[in-house]
Amino acid sequence: MQDKLTLMIPGPTPVPESVLNSLGKHPIGHRSGEFQTIIKKTTEQLKWLHQTNGDVLTITGSGTAAMEAGIINTLKKGDKVICGDNGKFGERWVKVAKAYGLDVQVIKAEWGSPLDPNKFKAMLEEDTMKSIRAVIITHSETSTGVINDLSTISHHVRNHGDALTIADCVTSLGACNVPMDQWGIDVIASGSQKGYMMPPGLSFVAMGKRAWEANKTSDLPKFYLDLKPYLKTVQNNSSPFTPAVNLYFALETSLNMMQAEGLDSIFKRHSRHQKATQAGIQAMGLELFAENGCGSPAITAVKPQDIDAEKIRKLVKDDFDILLAGGQDHLKGKVFRIGHLGFVNDRDVITAVAAIEGTLNKLGLLKFPMGSGVSATLSSLKEN
Repeated sequence: MQDKLTLMIPGPTPVPESVLNSLGKHPIGHRSGEFQTIIKKTTEQLKWLHQTNGDVLTITGSGTAAMEAGIINTLKKGDKVICGDNGKFGERWVKVAKAYGLDVQVIKAEWGSPLDPNKFKAMLEEDTMKSIRAVIITHSETSTGVINDLSTISHHVRNHGDALTIADCVTSLGACNVPMDQWGIDVIASGSQKGYMMPPGLSFVAMGKRAWEANKTSDLPKFYLDLKPYLKTVQNNSSPFTPAVNLYFALETSLNMMQAEGLDSIFKRHSRHQKATQAGIQAMGLELFAENGCGSPAITAVKPQDIDAEKIRKLVKDDFDILLAGGQDHLKGKVFRIGHLGFVNDRDVITAVAAIEGTLNKLGLLKFPMGSGVSATLSSLKEN
């Protein structure tokens, strides 16, 4: 059936009708008083979402633009940094850091396993000369469905005294608790097509006081992603370049929805859907890819033993018009990923689990009686 595709991927995520309607408004002048009012309101709402008294800047660009901006606005060429790498996006930040001539020390973990905070602690404590300038990590590793212990790692960074924490929170912000000021995170990057319940196109960089202090000596090349003009203009409820005006309309609507729901309720909803998805998947005899206890509230990665994951994805899309995400790089064909991030409700989770179970049954690969997965999902939703 045309126009019935359901997104159950980690981004883009489903968009509420009210947000879509906002996108359809006639554009207004981006230097007008009306638009300045929207910037002022959304900036305060973004601070609420990030749980910070610091600055949150909006860039027309992807989450990668936000992360790159966070790196190049706080560091100098040749600076030593630690990059956590346990998935596709951890790998990306290593590449970005090296592209700008940074001295990159990598702490790795196997894909599917979380980063070990003690390794960060040890490397930071050994740095008696205080030469490490930043720790760059991914909070929710989208490629594997693993969430890293950002709170503990950020604590170790703070104990170092000089290094900054630069965090990719693209699929964790708006899905789980990320109290920026409480955890002492210096830079947070996120993107509109995830927990914000919007189409792609906007990204957000939250900067703390220590990040701005480091900005004073930053000498890495930048122009469009130079955050100083963004800070100067946002203080006057404006922007340095032509912004995506209609995406700001959508941002205001989505943030209004999020505030009406409340942070605690948002976090509980994502945790509930994570538990229900995992329960359903395991009840039908499939394995979770992420190590036990470290799955992300935004996405569940599934490792179907001896089954081509791409075949499952194709049939789920062809038969049920539900799009699941595939594995990346060496995980292609070995895992598929179920997004339960943003504008997702109980019905979406139940339907996705039922579609996967029906597909396994069609392939003759279902290990348990038909309905076991759906039953476990429903039970989990009821309990949580």
